[in-house]
Amino acid sequence: MGRCLRATGLAAVWSASAAFADSPPEASPADALLEEVARHEAETVAMASDLWRFAELGYLEEKSSHRLSAYLEEGGFAVARGVAGMPTAFVATWGTGAPTLGILAEFDALPGLSQAARPERAPVVEGAPGHACGHHLFGAASVAAGAAVARWLEAEGRAGTVRVYGTPAEEGGSGKVYLTRAGLFDDVDAVLHWHPSDRNDASPGSSTANKSGRFQFRGAAAHAASAPDKGRSALDGVEAMNYMVNLMREHVPSDARIHYVITDGGDAPNIVPEFAEVYYYVRHPRPEQALALFERVVAAAEGAARGTGTEVSYEVMHGNYPVLRNDTLAEVFDAHLRAIGGIEYAPEEQAFAEALRATLLAPRLPLGSQREIRPYQFRQGMGSTDVGDVSWNVPTAGFRTATWVPGTPAHSWQAVAAGGMSIGHKGMMLAAKVLAATAADLLRDRDRLRAARAELERRRGADFVYEALLGDRAPPLDYRK
Repeated sequence: MGRCLRATGLAAVWSASAAFADSPPEASPADALLEEVARHEAETVAMASDLWRFAELGYLEEKSSHRLSAYLEEGGFAVARGVAGMPTAFVATWGTGAPTLGILAEFDALPGLSQAARPERAPVVEGAPGHACGHHLFGAASVAAGAAVARWLEAEGRAGTVRVYGTPAEEGGSGKVYLTRAGLFDDVDAVLHWHPSDRNDASPGSSTANKSGRFQFRGAAAHAASAPDKGRSALDGVEAMNYMVNLMREHVPSDARIHYVITDGGDAPNIVPEFAEVYYYVRHPRPEQALALFERVVAAAEGAARGTGTEVSYEVMHGNYPVLRNDTLAEVFDAHLRAIGGIEYAPEEQAFAEALRATLLAPRLPLGSQREIRPYQFRQGMGSTDVGDVSWNVPTAGFRTATWVPGTPAHSWQAVAAGGMSIGHKGMMLAAKVLAATAADLLRDRDRLRAARAELERRRGADFVYEALLGDRAPPLDYRK
């Protein structure tokens, strides 16, 4: 598309900023971009607040996806919606020519964690979803950074392309895997991302590979009291499987993780259940180990079915590679994060943090650590993310900022609470600034981009061929329904 930003709609917001035009020649791109991101703070907070209020689950994020993509479209980005078979996925592109930088934007919420922006448990709607992983902040900051970089490219008259990828269903839906599988990152030089956290950290790191599946047992219904011999309990199959997997835990690598939840255990105690279902996640830092462990879980399911006279089938729900570190890119993030610095709480934020902290179990970080930047060193995380698949195909790096009160775990109501008020917004704005400044540096530094590509190829190996761990299945658009 053309390089010119449209002057309609949000004209005052999206016209090439006077800050860039008036900047003295010696001003660095980082300085100008930090000012530009700060200038649009109110709009960024408004976006995040809307997404926090929408709190939509994976593949159901219609309002959230539209809110972010419409903002970019008003700014002159060419927006392709419904990409890779996912109605809420989008790719927004601005600029022409090389290099091309991608910025990831997530926006899905988690079930059952509705919470007001208060330091005590207070669901807005009991049992409704909530942004317990901060993806409303993630999406808004990434969009704000991408928009700022586009305005900088326009003002500088530079060649270069910035793409913001709207990536749905990170929480168990593997949206980025389908984008990767569809080749939507194939012409990108580097991909940048960030994540909400209780700390500021741009260290290179990795995650665990993850494969999940829903195991469905089918038996025969009968009266549980008067004719139990005529029935075959599907729930017995689930329980036998779980028992065998729990015994298996003694004989798996210590860095493996296996979790499950029974999603359907029958309808009434006096009916022998003819259907039952259990949902499993299997994780390990190495993808081949995760696949091998998943096959052992499948074997346990088959044995359980045989032993209980039931039948079992399973559906692979998602699969993610571990994040492949890229120190070449991480160093740029770390430099900008340290230059900008951490987060200071205002008195009212300090009071909120102290009250919320009293609800945490054994918080590991002290209050006040949100002002600090964590030491730069490799970190192995035990969680999983579909960013992993992107990182094995394109040089990729990310970082974290303190959007939550120090010591707050992800996927908690405390994360929802802080993410809905100024503590979360401050961390989000820090992230937007680091993203924008880093993107500008990389757009000006072809040598670093080439070095990042060389590092990717070295780490993944010369013989690497990408194959999605979830196979050729279509996106599970109804997995949260």
